[in-house]
Amino acid sequence: MVGVSDGQSSARASAAAGPPPGRPLLSLTLTSMMDEVHAHSGAVYVLAPDQPVLLMAVMAGLPRAFAAPWERVGLNAPVPVADAARERRLVWVGGEEEMARRYPRIAVVLPYPFALAAVPLVTESAAYGAVFVTWPGSHPPELSDWEREHLLAACDRLALRLERAARRGRPLIPEPDLLGGPAVGGLAGTPGAVEAARMVERLPYGLCSLDLHGRVGFASPAAADLLGVPVTRLLGTPLWVSVPWLNDPVYEDRYRAALFSQRATSFTALRPPGDWLSFRLYPSTTGLSVRISRARAVSELNRARPRFGGAPSPLVTITQVLSLAGALTEAVGVQDVVQLVADEVAPAVGSRGLVVLRPRAGRLRVLGHRGYADPHAVERFDGTPLAEQTPGTQVLRTGVPAFFESPEHLEHLYPGRRATRDGFAAWAYLPLIASGRPVGTCVLAYAEPHTFPAEERAVLTSLAGLIAQALERALLYDTKHRLAHGLQEALLPHSLPSLPGLEAAARYLPATQGMDIGGDFYDLVPAQGLAAAVIGDVQGHNVTAAGLMGQVRTAVRAYTAVGQSPREVMSSTNRLLIDLDADLFASCLYLRLDPARGRAVMSRAGHPPPLLRRADGRVRVLDLAGGPLLGVDGSAAYPTAEVDLAPGCLLALYTDGLVEAPGVDLEDAVTGLGRRLAEAGDLPLDELADSLVRQDRRDTGGEERLDDVALLLIRARPQP
Repeated sequence: MVGVSDGQSSARASAAAGPPPGRPLLSLTLTSMMDEVHAHSGAVYVLAPDQPVLLMAVMAGLPRAFAAPWERVGLNAPVPVADAARERRLVWVGGEEEMARRYPRIAVVLPYPFALAAVPLVTESAAYGAVFVTWPGSHPPELSDWEREHLLAACDRLALRLERAARRGRPLIPEPDLLGGPAVGGLAGTPGAVEAARMVERLPYGLCSLDLHGRVGFASPAAADLLGVPVTRLLGTPLWVSVPWLNDPVYEDRYRAALFSQRATSFTALRPPGDWLSFRLYPSTTGLSVRISRARAVSELNRARPRFGGAPSPLVTITQVLSLAGALTEAVGVQDVVQLVADEVAPAVGSRGLVVLRPRAGRLRVLGHRGYADPHAVERFDGTPLAEQTPGTQVLRTGVPAFFESPEHLEHLYPGRRATRDGFAAWAYLPLIASGRPVGTCVLAYAEPHTFPAEERAVLTSLAGLIAQALERALLYDTKHRLAHGLQEALLPHSLPSLPGLEAAARYLPATQGMDIGGDFYDLVPAQGLAAAVIGDVQGHNVTAAGLMGQVRTAVRAYTAVGQSPREVMSSTNRLLIDLDADLFASCLYLRLDPARGRAVMSRAGHPPPLLRRADGRVRVLDLAGGPLLGVDGSAAYPTAEVDLAPGCLLALYTDGLVEAPGVDLEDAVTGLGRRLAEAGDLPLDELADSLVRQDRRDTGGEERLDDVALLLIRARPQP
């Protein structure tokens, strides 16, 4: 058997000796460690040989299902064992509130009172994994020096043994998890069994014994009678499996809470059709004893849902939190986050008001609020210096949540709030910490005085962690969004020039996926008494595409200004794109307009054909010959064609985003665009442009656009 010594010198001797061959090294070391420090559960993780992942090798004291989300843990994951292994230090979490603040992902799944220590398994030359052990919530908030020394010494010894085994090429053998002894089906064969059975039968309530997996090992006849299930069906199964009306995650959560906290828990449940039963769970490190009795009269209010010690069910809150987490992944901008918190979090916790704040340039800024009858009650705090003593600034500075159960409580600590009452009676100020820094504060306001038990505070703090991560992403997105739109606006023309014999209008809509920026462009350029119209589409929807688009548009203007013909403009732009070696292609349509002669010369490079609406309302698709996409072939030729541009004619130049849609044939889409142009072509150009863009949004499913859209309309006017 692997021995565990009390001193460092004997530890080295024990390590040198090693365990007897074939003995479960990890299991014996873990249980010995837990016994020394009086921990009630623990696990050993080993580092995977080929990737930065910790694998749970063995767990003791509680079913592995309790830690199922962390059976495989990345070294960079925000969990204690990963921090311990990565930073080669002991990590201590003294209770549920600290867990919620530092490791919200764990607190969301395990919102119970317990303490945890994670210790690395490392030697001077290598890291082998980590160990965690847990204590019930009754453990002091600080780890004692004696416990710290014993944990570090035990893990040092185990790391040395793992190092010795690795040098000898001895792989670790699989080891079973260690739980309490197996459930027993009765008391036969033990001293006083008959008298004990008679005593149990005389009691006015039922008794059950559950193992650590929740399976029934013993049930008294009274318990079976109260549950309405024979003893034979109860034995060997969890209560929530064998008793149909207990098949609710809420009840299973009470069993988990009792085991984790090692504190008695209780709940009431309705046995159909109308009998309320009271369940009291008494835990130990080997299982639980359950007392079942008829509940006292339950009010109609409590009949609406199960009642557990007067407090809301943590599992219900967890379900809502998990739903919120999923919703927050879809939040894009800051206002999306504010709205989701208002829709999902506030109702779940009974809050009637919400404010989200952030620090900026030394002041507190209001990002959004909901539920306040007088918006000024919130907005007057916008711009508050961070140095000022207010609950919002205090929470931001310290990173510690603040809970105020009544106006008197708040005003006692912050007398200045007497003059700035907001109509609410209780508040939770939650710091939003992401990437180790404060990104804001979430204020939940309650209409009535509200107590905040430790369990609720832990859940709210966990929620704040999830909100903080979403808010950080949203702030970054909004910043990039503003930058992208600023770049796009700088690269596209701010207005179209007024040219003799022509009127023009243009629209641009970015794609709704990616950065809301793309490579579509258009321009209208005076050209030595004539005019040139150009529209194009650089591949991609990102800053690279937008930057290249700006270069292409500038090149077209330059080649036009020096008097090149349409064929030469396209060829020169094609060679430039190849020389830039951007690995991106572009489509382009270029027209040299001569309204005085009523003609236009067109050159096309892989671009959708323009539409020509004549004065009589007929529409023609100008699907004339052209060349390949720009940037493909440096020797490509781009033929030209002359088209009619008599007074009253209307040219519609567009990019593929206006006509392409999933499941729609491109030719049908172009035909549909021509039909709309024929029907509405007499409208003023600005109204017509808006109409065509709006119709496109309806045809492609509303607000979602997979591609950006550019549209340029040019109408020939009669010459004076």
